[in-house]
Amino acid sequence: MGHDGTVWALQRGPEQAGDILIDDADFPWLRGRFTPGPAYDAVTRDLFARELDLSQRFEEDERILAEWDEVCGAVNALLTLHRPDGAPVADFLLHIEGDRAAFRWADD
Repeated sequence: MGHDGTVWALQRGPEQAGDILIDDADFPWLRGRFTPGPAYDAVTRDLFARELDLSQRFEEDERILAEWDEVCGAVNALLTLHRPDGAPVADFLLHIEGDRAAFRWADD
């Protein structure tokens, strides 16, 4: 199934945290333009900044990997990722840097 041009929604509870317009697919990763929504606040931005920083450094030290895993868990607890058909995915890994997002997901 082609994903280019599809829009995935990021929700924080009932509020829209952002949209990702897919423009690149390299299994298992989808990448696209991220447009923040009203629920993408300072807490959310800081969480993704921390995730990105840790993801770029976890090969340096195993302790960083454990902290990165905790941050990813916090992202999944705070937000849900929804497919273009509106259905939420069961689990996801998401990087946001500026107006770009990259993610992979699982249904179980």
